[in-house]
Amino acid sequence: VQLQASGGGLVQTGGSLRLSCAASGTSLSINTMAWYRQAPGKQRELVATISRGGRTNYADSVKGRFTISRDNAKNTVYLEMNSLKAEDTGVYYCYAGGVESGWRSFVSWGQGTQVTVSS
Repeated sequence: VQLQASGGGLVQTGGSLRLSCAASGTSLSINTMAWYRQAPGKQRELVATISRGGRTNYADSVKGRFTISRDNAKNTVYLEMNSLKAEDTGVYYCYAGGVESGWRSFVSWGQGTQVTVSS
């Protein structure tokens, strides 16, 4: 299963960006989708998760500013990021876990997309 992320870029403090990540494979049934990020010199951290049924969870640092959503028909997860801060800078990775072809479980990561917030 491959994940293709897009939507990163350079934005000023207080600006907005929308990330997208599409999964491709055979007869996918995706349970959890998520976004993680990794700032320079820091460990990768969880940003937000969303279940197949739409239940969401956010890191405290992004609550009220970021919104995760998904389109199950398109096997795509989104991350709407508003009121961006310099500390949101990093490489953002999408994640998906589920079942392919009815029986093969998978866990996949996207290639990462750079988000840079300038002050």
